[in-house]
Amino acid sequence: MKINKSLIKRLTAVLAAGVLAVSIVGCGTEEKEASLDKLVITHVTSPLNVPSIIQKNNNIFAEELGLAIEYAEITSGADQTQALASGDVDILYAVGGTSVVSAAANGADIKILNMYSRSPEAFCLYSHDENIKSAEDLRGKTIAGPVGTNLHQLLVAYLEKAGMTLEDVNYVNMAIPDAKAALDGKSIDAALVAGPTAYKAKEQGYNLVTNGKGLTDAVIAVAVREDFYNEHKELLESFVKAQEDIVKYINENHDEAMEIVAKELDLDKAAVEEMYKQYDFSVETTEEDRKAFQNVADFMYKTGMIEEEINTADLFIK
Repeated sequence: MKINKSLIKRLTAVLAAGVLAVSIVGCGTEEKEASLDKLVITHVTSPLNVPSIIQKNNNIFAEELGLAIEYAEITSGADQTQALASGDVDILYAVGGTSVVSAAANGADIKILNMYSRSPEAFCLYSHDENIKSAEDLRGKTIAGPVGTNLHQLLVAYLEKAGMTLEDVNYVNMAIPDAKAALDGKSIDAALVAGPTAYKAKEQGYNLVTNGKGLTDAVIAVAVREDFYNEHKELLESFVKAQEDIVKYINENHDEAMEIVAKELDLDKAAVEEMYKQYDFSVETTEEDRKAFQNVADFMYKTGMIEEEINTADLFIK
C-alpha cells in the first residue's frame, strides 16, 4: 500500500492546530481562574451582623474558599452598591433591601444571591414623650431617622395605619447615631433607631412607640453582579456553603459566638443575647423573602424614591 505523504502532512498540520487551540483555551481558562487571587467583600457589623463578625474572627471564608479575603468596610447602602457596580467589591455581604432596589432602579447590574438576615423587631421608633402611644399622637411631631431605609419604611407604614402620611409629621433625615443624639437632647420628639442604639434607648427608659413587626420585613441580602456570578458560579456555590457553615457554627457555639460579638461591639453579653433573639440569619431565600423585596420596591415607588415600578422577581439569581 502506497503512503500519501502529502495527505499525512496535511493531517499532521490539522492535528497540530487542534492541539494548539486546545492549549490556548486551556491556558485562557487557567489564567481566568488564577486572576481571582482574592475576593473583596463588604464587612458591616452594625446593627448586629453576627455572621459577619464571626466569619471575620474565625477567617471562615478564606479557609473554605482557599482565597485571600479583602474587607471593604462600607456602611452606606448607596456606596456599597456603587462599589459593586464599579468592580471595587465582588460581593455585598449584607446589603439592605432598599439599597438593592434603588441600585436596580438606576440600571445597576445587581442580583440577590441569597439572604443575610431579617429583623423587623430590631427596628424601632422611640420617643421621650410617654404620651405618644399611637400614630395619631405623632401628628405635627418632629421625627428623625435615615431616609430610604427599613426605618423610613417602618414610619410610613405606621402612619398609614392612622390614614396619615409623612406630610402630617416633620420628618428629618438623620443617621441613626445623630437621631439618637437629637432624642437625648430633646430637639426632636421621636427617633428611628435600630440594633444596639435601639437597645440603649430601651435601657434609658425611652417610650417605645412601635417596632417594625408587621410594618417592615427588614430584609438584608447578599448581592453580586450578574456577570461576576456567571464567571464564578462554583466559587459562589462554595461561598453560600460557607455562609451555611457560619450559621451552623453560631448555633453550635452560641455562648462563644455571643462573647465574640459582645467584644467586637463593646456591649454586655446579656445585651447581645437579647438583641440576637430578634434576628433570623438563615441564608435560604423563602417565598416570604421574595414578597418582602417586592413590598420594599412598591414602597419605594409609592414614596417617589424610584421613578418606575420594579418586579423584584427579576433581581434574584435564577
